[in-house]
Amino acid sequence: MTRLGKGNRDGWDALSDWYDLKQGEVGDLWHRALIDPVLLKAVGDCRGKHVLDLGCGNGYLSRRLARQGAEVTAVDASPKMIKNAKARGRGSAVRYVCSSANQLRDVPNSKFDIVFANMSLMDISDAEGAVGEAARVLKKGGRFVVSISHPCFDVLSNSGWVAEKALANPLAVYRKVRGYREPFSEMVPWNIGDGSKGYTVGYHRPLNWYARVLHSKGLAITALEEPEPTREFIEREQEQQGDLDGVGFQEVPLHLVIEAVKL
Repeated sequence: MTRLGKGNRDGWDALSDWYDLKQGEVGDLWHRALIDPVLLKAVGDCRGKHVLDLGCGNGYLSRRLARQGAEVTAVDASPKMIKNAKARGRGSAVRYVCSSANQLRDVPNSKFDIVFANMSLMDISDAEGAVGEAARVLKKGGRFVVSISHPCFDVLSNSGWVAEKALANPLAVYRKVRGYREPFSEMVPWNIGDGSKGYTVGYHRPLNWYARVLHSKGLAITALEEPEPTREFIEREQEQQGDLDGVGFQEVPLHLVIEAVKL
């Protein structure tokens, strides 16, 4: 574990092909059946609106919104992510840009009605700069919608599930957390098949960090949502992980969706 460190482009570059296959055109289980429904509800009807996807990955949500009538610009710092997104998006109206989230050089001020960042801010070393850029490119009254790992309950390796069995309650699941207050970064392992692992950098910041930064950039929080697992998610997680995750996710949220408006 380290203090907040450097950028993350190389790690995601190395995982780009695996990630592209994992997400496909509808998102993996965690996105499709847990995070995305709440994020997309917050994003709302985008027809005829200018939308920026900040940290687009393989761009599946960008293309979905474009099909619904939005004018979408999709940004990612990983050249290989953008390459795969463009390959999947041939014929779509999405504009893909390879750029760091904290330096959107080719994006003009006050262009967008909506900026959304789907599970990307906690992978960005200069997340404050990224929030500042989101605020800069939003129109007055525009909305910034963010999904992140829940800062209170998913504190990287400083958190985990604890299960207890008792006669009155066959399985009670708790979330253990330590080291919440201090921002830090650490290497995050990803199982990429055949026993192999890839690594990216994850950044933990406490909830009040996000509130302070959004306020400092002229963004007012208007909604907080904690995605609840769908039946599909619970059933699939129980098949793969046993009862622990299925029970735990129904009681403790591991993701947070924030909506903020530019003042």
